[in-house]
Amino acid sequence: MSDRSRRPGEGIGQQYELPDQYGPARPRRRAPDDAGGSVVIKPAGPTALLDREVAPEPPRTRAELVASSRSAKKRSPWIWRSIAIVLVVLMIPVGISYVTALQAPGTDSLGIRTVEWVRDNGGNGIVNTIERWWYTNNPPPEGGTPDQIAIKGTAGNVSAPVIPAYVGVPGISSTPSLVQHLPPPTANRVQTPAAAVEQNEGVWTATGRTVGGYPAVYTTYVRPNALNTSYYVGLMWLDTKLLRASYVVGLNEPGGGPNPWNSQIPASLRTVSIAAFNSGFKIDSARGGAWLDGQEIKPLVNGSASFVIKKDGSAGIGVWGRDYVMGPDIQAVRQNLELLVDNKVVNPAAREEDTTVFGATLGNKALVWRSGVGVDANGALIYAGGPALSVLSLAKTLQAAGAVRAMELDINTDWVSAYSYVPEDLANPSSPTIGVKLLDSMSRGADRYFSPGERDFFAFLADPKILDAPGSSK
Repeated sequence: MSDRSRRPGEGIGQQYELPDQYGPARPRRRAPDDAGGSVVIKPAGPTALLDREVAPEPPRTRAELVASSRSAKKRSPWIWRSIAIVLVVLMIPVGISYVTALQAPGTDSLGIRTVEWVRDNGGNGIVNTIERWWYTNNPPPEGGTPDQIAIKGTAGNVSAPVIPAYVGVPGISSTPSLVQHLPPPTANRVQTPAAAVEQNEGVWTATGRTVGGYPAVYTTYVRPNALNTSYYVGLMWLDTKLLRASYVVGLNEPGGGPNPWNSQIPASLRTVSIAAFNSGFKIDSARGGAWLDGQEIKPLVNGSASFVIKKDGSAGIGVWGRDYVMGPDIQAVRQNLELLVDNKVVNPAAREEDTTVFGATLGNKALVWRSGVGVDANGALIYAGGPALSVLSLAKTLQAAGAVRAMELDINTDWVSAYSYVPEDLANPSSPTIGVKLLDSMSRGADRYFSPGERDFFAFLADPKILDAPGSSK
C-alpha cells in the first residue's frame, strides 16, 4: 500500500484538460443543399470527407412527380418519333403489296387472297402450320350415312348447235371421220371401302352432254374410307376418244406462258365444253414444271408425275422421262409430285405417317379435300375429288376406279373443283351453258372456269371431227 497522499482533486470523476492539436472546437453549422435538404458540416480535418452526411430528401408530391416525368419525356421526343417514322416507312411497301393483291383480277375471295399473299411473302410455313393444327384438331366426324346419290343423266346430243363455235379457231379441224369411243365404265362397279354399300354407290352414270351421240362423261360416288362414312368422293370418267383436252394457265399459276384463253373457257367454246377440273399444287410446291405451246414455263423434271396433252388433244398420265419425253407432238405438260398409282399398284411412299413425298403441305394423314387424276387401261381419264381424304385413301380410290397410273392434283376446299357442262335449258341445246358441280359441297360456283381465275386447270371440249362424223345424231 502506497503511503503517498492523494492530491487535491484527484480521484474518480476527475477531468484532465488535454491539449487540442487542431485548435479550439468549432460549433456545428448547417448549410442548405441544391435539392432542398441540408448538409451537416463537421470540423475540417483528415476525416472531414468521411464525416459528410446528406440529410434525407423530403417526399415529393404527386404533382411534382408528374412534372418531373413530363420533363424527362420532353427531353427525348425525337427518339419515339424516329422509331414511329421508321416503322411507317417499312410498312408502306407491305401495305402496297397487300392492297395490290386484293385488287388483282381473279375470282378468289378476300380470305383466299389474304392467305395466298401471306404464302407468297415468306409466310408459307406459318400457313401450313396453322392448317395442320386446324385439320388435326378438327377431323371430320366418324360414322353416319351420306345423303342419297342423285342420278344426273345426259342432256342430249349437242352436235348441230355447237359446230359453228369452232369456226375460225386455230388448230381445230372439222374433217369428217368415223366415231371412235372407249368402252364405257358401266360394267364395273367401283368398290366402296365402307362396310355397307349405299344405293347407287359406285355405279357409273352417264352425265352431261353427249358427243356424236355418245356419252363422254360418266360419274359415280364412293365413301372415302371405312370410318368417315357420311361423306362421298366424286369420280368422273372421261372418254379421251371423244374429247380434246386443253391446259389453261391461270392469272398467277404457273406464272407465265401462253394464255390464249385468258385463264378461262372462252364464251365462243362454252357450247362445246364437256368437263373441266382443277390442276395441281402451286408450281413452287409441285416439285415439277410446266410446258405449253412450245414454251417452257418452268423446267420439266424427270421422274415427276405428269399430265400430258398431245397436239391431237389426247391426254394421259405418266412419269416424265419414262412414259413421255419431249417431242414435236407434245402440246402441254403439267407436273405434280410423284405418281400415286403406278402399274395398278399404290406408291409405297404414300404412307400416312410420311410427309416427304406427298404431304409436304399438310401431311399425308390429314383428312382434307383432295383431288387426283388417273388413266385406265383403255386410256380414259378418271378424276377423283372430295372431302375426308388422306393421300393414301385418295390413291386407293383411284385404284379402285380402275386407274393403272394416277397422280395427285390440288388439295384444300378452295381448289378442288370439277364440273360437267350442260345447256341451261335442257330442251334447248343452244341455250347458255352452265356448269354442274361433281359434288354439291364443292365451294366454288358452277361458273368458276367461265371467268379469269388465279389457278390453272384442265378443260375438255367435244372433238369437232366427231361432231361432223357420219351417223351422228343431229
